[in-house]
Amino acid sequence: MSKAKGNFVCNDELGICCPVDPASLFTAPKEKKPVEIYMFIDPLCPECWVLEPFVRKLQMEYSHYVTIKTFIGKGASAYTPASDKDVQKLIHEMAKSYNATACRTGMPCNGDVWHEQKITMPYTANLGIKAAELQGKAIGSKFLRRVREALFLKKKNIADKDTLIECAKFIDGMDVEEFMKDLDSDSPKIALESDERTTQEMEVSQLPTLIFFGEDVNEPGLKVEGHYPYEVYVQIIEELVGKPLKKCPPIPLQEFISFYSIVTEKEIAVLYDLSLDDVHREMKKLKLRQIVNEVPTRQGFLWQYKKVHNFKQTNSL
Repeated sequence: MSKAKGNFVCNDELGICCPVDPASLFTAPKEKKPVEIYMFIDPLCPECWVLEPFVRKLQMEYSHYVTIKTFIGKGASAYTPASDKDVQKLIHEMAKSYNATACRTGMPCNGDVWHEQKITMPYTANLGIKAAELQGKAIGSKFLRRVREALFLKKKNIADKDTLIECAKFIDGMDVEEFMKDLDSDSPKIALESDERTTQEMEVSQLPTLIFFGEDVNEPGLKVEGHYPYEVYVQIIEELVGKPLKKCPPIPLQEFISFYSIVTEKEIAVLYDLSLDDVHREMKKLKLRQIVNEVPTRQGFLWQYKKVHNFKQTNSL
């Protein structure tokens, strides 16, 4: 027998409560879960962007076992080139990395942004992410998502405050005025410094990195650098829990698209165990029902929830 419990549906036979919408994935747990994952990322890091659908899938299927904490690690956004020559080298390397990652993984990230924009102070983007988190985990997660979309998909300069404010304007429930005040305050700086201390204490030298902690506080965390097949993460959680895992059903696709506004075919394929062809067919059905808009990119299509302004007809975020 199943019964509703807040934003979750609890199955008495299985003994688990499963999320019914993406916002519930960011609800503060009332009880400690057996596994805690520290996720270290950089908003400029294409490999961190690739990890996104795997993390969302873990939250969707196994949120009753895991809590995920996000930390901004020291990556490209913390690097300040010393000379014009170093700047040109960084631009070349980052553009090449973006395009190679997109071709290898299918997650869109356009390296042209490094040639078209002057991302001079990416540290500002990190402050924006921390300022957004002051309004709650769900708002913080959606803002991080918007910043990544602006960079990887729309070739925007996320080091620019105006870009960050535009990202904030397109998040339901976000207090933009409060965000602007927080962005200029000491609070996000303090939060970012805390992230940096944790990064150093955990000896994180590569991004992305996930560190898995079990209930035994005497056992060190298991550090996983880079990204691996989804099954590897599930196996680690199962070993830490010490018994076979019970999996939640997927959140309805329309709910997922509505929450994040713009999604890639690759992440839908990962989250819902579909081939890219199957994803395209399903999204075409939603397009016919006028639920989404289709946005072509170099690496396939993006799908945009129709509540948001048309992606192709505006320069806004």
